[in-house]
Amino acid sequence: MTMLTRLASVENRYDEIEELMADPELAVDFTRIRNLAKEQATMRTVVQLSREYRGVLKQLEETTAIVRQESDPEMVAFAKEEEGQLEVRKAELEESLRLELIPKDPNDDKNVIMEIRAGTGGDEAGLFAADLYRMYMRYAQRMGWKTEVIDASETGVGAMKEIVFAVKGQGAYSRLKYESGGHRVQRIPTTESSGRIHTSAATVAVLPEAEEVDVDIRPEDLDIDIFRAGGHGGQNVQKVETAVRITHIPTGITATCQDERSQLKNREKAMGVLRSRILAQEIERQHQEVSANRRSQIGSGDRSERIRTFNFPQGRVTDHRINFSSYNLEQILDGDIDEFVQELQQREQSEKLADTAL
Repeated sequence: MTMLTRLASVENRYDEIEELMADPELAVDFTRIRNLAKEQATMRTVVQLSREYRGVLKQLEETTAIVRQESDPEMVAFAKEEEGQLEVRKAELEESLRLELIPKDPNDDKNVIMEIRAGTGGDEAGLFAADLYRMYMRYAQRMGWKTEVIDASETGVGAMKEIVFAVKGQGAYSRLKYESGGHRVQRIPTTESSGRIHTSAATVAVLPEAEEVDVDIRPEDLDIDIFRAGGHGGQNVQKVETAVRITHIPTGITATCQDERSQLKNREKAMGVLRSRILAQEIERQHQEVSANRRSQIGSGDRSERIRTFNFPQGRVTDHRINFSSYNLEQILDGDIDEFVQELQQREQSEKLADTAL
């Protein structure tokens, strides 16, 4: 499919949406109108560039005809100058359109559910999981995003067995999706008297927050348990049953929330996590169907893959997917992870460009 054919298809769909949104019968269907508006918004830049590109092509055709047919040397010189300017603008527009026509992840604008779990390494793994949690909290603050804890399990002072939390903000998934995978830390634990470096691990999962329209869950497919919430070490145990565990029977996927004192709020949060986990499973299934044809798994969300190492003795953080290292370990743990995000985005964009024939 040529670029002009693809552009014509986008423009036709854009105009079709314009007509649909002007239909009085659709005016009462707020969900449909909202979805159409969101779809049209994703096309607006492409359509604007496309219309300018067509205009430049038409002007270039007319100017080239003047250069070939005009006998007046002054007119020919003027036309050649304009032709050169149009060729430059044509090349600029083609590059912009190539970037805009790269297939976009439909989940990029979604909020996310993040899950961090301590892996191998005992207490040190739990401390590392807590470090990662603080790192993402600081990054969210830098980005102006809101965060909300859904479920947490602590193993000791400052250590975490696992934590599930939401990150809400514009483009949260588009930037955090690269964090999914196994993270490794190499450092000397505070309890290590001989000064020997230990290696511990934690896993991070980043799930796009699913809306009700994204996942169809039937009430009869849910098994809901209500129980008493409690903190580690027997502290903060509530005397009323407010914690909620929901199991999706067809998939076996479960979600738990005990962070709120209200059973209703815990149920709403747990349902949000459940929807996101089911959506993530479907995304992974689709990804596996096409992964054989892709050279890169960046952003695939494969939690079994070791993606990053935090080496304290060297003050180094390395992302193994792109062989990129930074020696700003302290700043990174303080939430300054943008250099990794940008490198991963550029790599993914380059590979998509190479796979996209325009």
